[in-house]
Amino acid sequence: MSALNSNNAPDASVVKPHFIFGSLALFILSLLIILADTNLLDTYFNTKIIAITHMAVLGWATMLVFGALYQLIPVVFETSLYSEKLAKFTFWLSSFSVLFLTYTFWIGAYNDLLIYSASLMFTSLLLFIVNIMLSYKNSKLKNNASNFVITAVFWLAITELIGTLIAFNFKYHFLSEIHLHYLKIHATIGLIGWFLLLIIGVSSTLIPMFLVSHELHDKKLKYTFYFINFGLIALSINWFFIHQEAVDLFFWLAIVIGIAFFLSYVYDSYKKRMRKTLDIGMKPTMISMLSIILPIALSLIITLGFGFEKILIYRIITLYGFSIIFGFITTLILGQTYKTLPFVIWLDKYKGLVGKAKTPMPRELYSEKIATMHLYSYLLFIIFMILGIAFSEIWLIRIGSYLLLLVAILYNINVFKMIFHKVNVIEKNE
Repeated sequence: MSALNSNNAPDASVVKPHFIFGSLALFILSLLIILADTNLLDTYFNTKIIAITHMAVLGWATMLVFGALYQLIPVVFETSLYSEKLAKFTFWLSSFSVLFLTYTFWIGAYNDLLIYSASLMFTSLLLFIVNIMLSYKNSKLKNNASNFVITAVFWLAITELIGTLIAFNFKYHFLSEIHLHYLKIHATIGLIGWFLLLIIGVSSTLIPMFLVSHELHDKKLKYTFYFINFGLIALSINWFFIHQEAVDLFFWLAIVIGIAFFLSYVYDSYKKRMRKTLDIGMKPTMISMLSIILPIALSLIITLGFGFEKILIYRIITLYGFSIIFGFITTLILGQTYKTLPFVIWLDKYKGLVGKAKTPMPRELYSEKIATMHLYSYLLFIIFMILGIAFSEIWLIRIGSYLLLLVAILYNINVFKMIFHKVNVIEKNE
């Protein structure tokens, strides 16, 4: 527990709502995938797929990331969150915005509702960014982890700006290229600049911490930082202004080299770990690190084309997005929930009782059996969905979608078991 330093930690009322909404968003997401049905075999810019993507990215992943990051600010920045009141207001605005935006995409209301839902989403993300930037300003610690986090927040701002411009362009038509061109930039910057860099920054602190690893090579993280950011900046400039597809492979390679340095850092941490047995939080984390190999391979196919028909490339793009959002990001979140939320609840319930009574351990606040069940169910979901999308088999996708519903139900049971945990102590004099 000392690993996640409780000094300057925000009140639990800041963090818990994000996990509640995120877990419910996962349930909603599973229902949307079931309802979408054959639409999942359509092109990736189908309205139902776009709605599902935004619920997954904003309602599920980003909301949980916000909550976890608020808790981790004292670890990464060694300072308190700038404003807890702003964080609470941002949560409510973000929650409404996610639901509104997802509904807008689901019904295809691009010419009327989209500018309003996108504007609200942009405002909520901007408030989050301001809170994190002002927290960083107060920080005296400027290390690799904080550099990754603050850079990821910058890319989040760019991602949302592009997304908002695309939304307004549906009605006012001021952009020079077709929407799909800007959608590619929007998605790439969001997935790599926001999620990947943030995950690397936080993981570079938490993975060695939870594995109890020492004597790691921080230079690998510096190489990771520079290679990924160089590749992403260069790709963005090329896609926005130059339009030379021939150089995309070079910039893609820079990003992949950066990822390779990070994976090498994770491998070193795993190899040098003192805690040999992986718990239910670290098993999915290690699986997610390995899973990043698939989207790298798929992105190479998308970049080079290999003479494939356009319809096949569209399917590969869908697989690419699925492999990042569900294979990499969601697998990681499912694991790290059990490293973050139990500590938040324990801190809220038992911090004042330390030394006065015998308290349960954070891992005793949830059911490990349920966590194990949803881990293996989730891995089956991944397998069925990848096969279903790859071979255009709707029956495989349907099995996968109901497996995700099972995962969502089990995950929600554990999350709410922790949220509604009642204090259980034994007085020392007993």
